[in-house]
Amino acid sequence: MRINEVVFSDALPVDGYGPGFFRIGGEVREGAVLLTPTGLRSWGGYEDEAPLLELAGEIDVLFIGTGAETAHVPAALRRKLEEANVGVEGMATGPACRSYNVLLSEGRRIALAALPV
Repeated sequence: MRINEVVFSDALPVDGYGPGFFRIGGEVREGAVLLTPTGLRSWGGYEDEAPLLELAGEIDVLFIGTGAETAHVPAALRRKLEEANVGVEGMATGPACRSYNVLLSEGRRIALAALPV
């Protein structure tokens, strides 16, 4: 079996996560995170829509990690993102991080907005 090294360019994968934190690029970040093809950005949670809407044209799909359990992404936020041609996939934070890492390694135009577990 041939093993290929994964190169993420400027984008950062999620190295790990736990109660209230994420480990990204070897550093621990507390609270919600927003990872894009160009790196880590600040995000204050669902009410902080501007950083997510600014991703229009930069990404095709936004994974939203909803915390420890799967929850609905607020309808108004989902509608605004879809109107900006950003696909939205809401899921529990763990699966969202794993899905983001896989698609990122494939070079996809993907972002992750995640609430901590």
